[in-house]
Amino acid sequence: MPQLLPALQSFIDDVRNIWSQESDNSVRMAKAKPFMERLLQDKRLQQLSADWPSTEGRKNLLLYVDPDHEFAINAVVRVPGRKGSIHDHGPVWVMYGVLTGTEDLERYDRIDDGKDENFAEVKLNSIGKGHTGKVDIVPPMDIHSEKGGPTRSTAIILRSARLGEIIQGQYDPVTNSVRRGPGPTQIPFELNA
Repeated sequence: MPQLLPALQSFIDDVRNIWSQESDNSVRMAKAKPFMERLLQDKRLQQLSADWPSTEGRKNLLLYVDPDHEFAINAVVRVPGRKGSIHDHGPVWVMYGVLTGTEDLERYDRIDDGKDENFAEVKLNSIGKGHTGKVDIVPPMDIHSEKGGPTRSTAIILRSARLGEIIQGQYDPVTNSVRRGPGPTQIPFELNA
């Protein structure tokens, strides 16, 4: 079996250690954040990301799923100026880290009463500037979006569970509609040494 890129293997080992010691996903994510920040500074990983295939069309590169703790590591590639959808990740905790390029990391508030499952009024709350090394932790059901900057960008994502079949929300602020469905298509992708 091919060896993983050393920086990714080190990150996996650190996250496995955290997951084995902690059961609360909010604590797990907080403890994993400095290790994600270190991973995002890895020059070899940054270089390799230049050749990653596009993830346009609601896809994620699936780098790793832990056999014991079930956390997943994904990667995404954003084209310049990409207008990402406004969405949540259902019950999953997510740590999003910008590897290369820049992105706007938007957070939204739901301002309706939440009683109609097909209706959701959302309002932009904040825009964080994402750059190499910037890490954003997104709790379950938090509504957010990532917008591409002026150049191609890449990101690494740590999830408390593998997406794909997990139901999440897609929000349209123009029609105030919400659609629930499976998350992005998971494309297995090896990141070897």
